[in-house]
Amino acid sequence: MHTIGNDFPDFGLTLEERRTAVLGHYYEYPGMDGGRGEIWCYTDAYAYPPGATVRLHVSSTAPTYRLDILRDGAAETAVLTREGLSAAWQDTPDQCSVSGCGWQASCEFRIAEDWPSGAYRITLTAQGRDGRPIRCHHLFIVRPAPGAKPGRILQVAATGTWTAYNTWGGSNHYQGITGPKRNQYAPRVSIERPFCRGFVVLPHEAPRVPLEIVTPPAAAPRYPHMEWAYANGYSKKYASSGWASYDSLFFRWAERSGYAVDLASQHELHFTPEILDGYDCVVFVGHDEYWSWEMRDAVDGYVERGGRAARFAGNFMWQTRLEDEGRKQVCYKYRARAEDPVYRSADPRRTSGCWEARETSRPAAQTFGLNALRGLYVGWGGCAPRGVRGFPVYRPEHWAFSGTGVYYGDLLGADGHAFGYEVDGLDYVIRGGLPEPAEGAGAPEGLEILALGVSSLKEESADIPADDQFLSDADAKFVAGTLIGNDGEEAVDAIKRGCGMIVNFPRGKGEVFHAGSCEWVAALKRGDAMVERVTANVLDRYLTR
Repeated sequence: MHTIGNDFPDFGLTLEERRTAVLGHYYEYPGMDGGRGEIWCYTDAYAYPPGATVRLHVSSTAPTYRLDILRDGAAETAVLTREGLSAAWQDTPDQCSVSGCGWQASCEFRIAEDWPSGAYRITLTAQGRDGRPIRCHHLFIVRPAPGAKPGRILQVAATGTWTAYNTWGGSNHYQGITGPKRNQYAPRVSIERPFCRGFVVLPHEAPRVPLEIVTPPAAAPRYPHMEWAYANGYSKKYASSGWASYDSLFFRWAERSGYAVDLASQHELHFTPEILDGYDCVVFVGHDEYWSWEMRDAVDGYVERGGRAARFAGNFMWQTRLEDEGRKQVCYKYRARAEDPVYRSADPRRTSGCWEARETSRPAAQTFGLNALRGLYVGWGGCAPRGVRGFPVYRPEHWAFSGTGVYYGDLLGADGHAFGYEVDGLDYVIRGGLPEPAEGAGAPEGLEILALGVSSLKEESADIPADDQFLSDADAKFVAGTLIGNDGEEAVDAIKRGCGMIVNFPRGKGEVFHAGSCEWVAALKRGDAMVERVTANVLDRYLTR
């Protein structure tokens, strides 16, 4: 069983340092390691087919380095090592987060035809100026070759969310060094830059976002994952996105459990949607927040034609656009109506804001049954910090719960803390003790709500000083403005109470199962038997027609 502590962890920070860790803007940039020297790298794409050539862009204070590549699955399998590769320090534009680093390619290697689909971890090792090793990590995906894949799962990595959260260079879709005062998030970000520290590999002790303590009474909110990041030199966003915190947890579990799994990036959904057609089951996991219109088209069409989509993920929120052949991602988010030129175009549906916005008119629930605007935060900060750590079950007789021994009112996944930190929900009503989608909720026909827990759109307590809040009420005001048309106190009060759900529904000739929580994969990592059984029930059903 996953253990819960009674005290906030201490990472050796002062009170002011803890405050900076949460509210400050710290990020990776060239030269940040000073006299020791450093090495960074990126690839020219997220994913490649077998036989493709990968170009590696390296900037290093050391003249030579070692390259190691391994496949990161149930086992770590080394596939390539090269010694004595040449490197040089390369100039980096100030706005590299937006424009890309523009480094020259430093080396190339060919993906062998027999490298199986999956995630491949790059480690570069060089000698620092003090004689000690310096390292960096990167990741690329080998996508499957076209064709039918009976009995295999296709996992789609949440690369849109990776792009949105990557802090390297100073700007992402959350904070940044853009704008006249160099304090705005960037609505346009590039994939041509290194990943921030923590996206590819993490030590075992790195905290996740949901609190793993019983929060003391009247305690101000704390955010241990950000405190740990600040104390240990990792990205502030390591626990919000990336291969290490999310996508890898499902991929490794599935391979260890005997499933045959292929891996693709979301860019394949956008540019080559036919990749889905070879699979009976396609899986989306973890924190999966940013999607383009074309990506949704790909999944909707796949399910309509008879495909099965399993989403063990939370926070289906923002529409993006891809530019420069996918090398740049656009999402104006909260500033979309003020700044996105598409908003005032002939076709404002592609405005890069939330899916529920009136100009977009493509509610998220149409694809996966749930949406972030009726869900969101639970188990961290001042948002239900003492709330349930699993899904309260309402329909235990459903096939997904077979073999779990779960009863009406039980908590599914509490041992592995499956419920959090961002969840997806729907507006609902309770009839005869069972939840149903409310009229006008936008739920697909035939949707059943199997489990339901509560969440919050704002930090709210008389005991929490406003200056100590990371989340505050900004998202609640944004959602109120989107759904109601104003962000006044009454409107915020009407939408601030959210939920996270497990749902299942048919669509066309296919079917969708959605466990709407970012942390479902964390419960798989922790060996939560009930979550493992539900996951296996879904995969086994969807792999067998």
